[in-house]
Amino acid sequence: MATLKHVTIVHPKYGEVLNETFMDDVQFKLFLKMVHTSIELNQNLSTFNGKDFLIHVPAQILKECMVIGLAKEISMAEVVVAKSKLEG
Repeated sequence: MATLKHVTIVHPKYGEVLNETFMDDVQFKLFLKMVHTSIELNQNLSTFNGKDFLIHVPAQILKECMVIGLAKEISMAEVVVAKSKLEG
């Protein structure tokens, strides 16, 4: 079994602002820390991995959002399917 981690950011007016899934514990923790830091320092949540992952959420909107982190155990077959969708 592997653990799939989700981060969902939901705004009361605009709905789901962000829904990201991580298979790596370190990436999940770093992303949550980045979101937390943006909220605490009242700064925009902005990141780009240089390839295919760009996020920009203005601080004002982020402050009004609910952030949900969730870990879910999945089978190895589900891991293979998830990875093929990411690489596909």
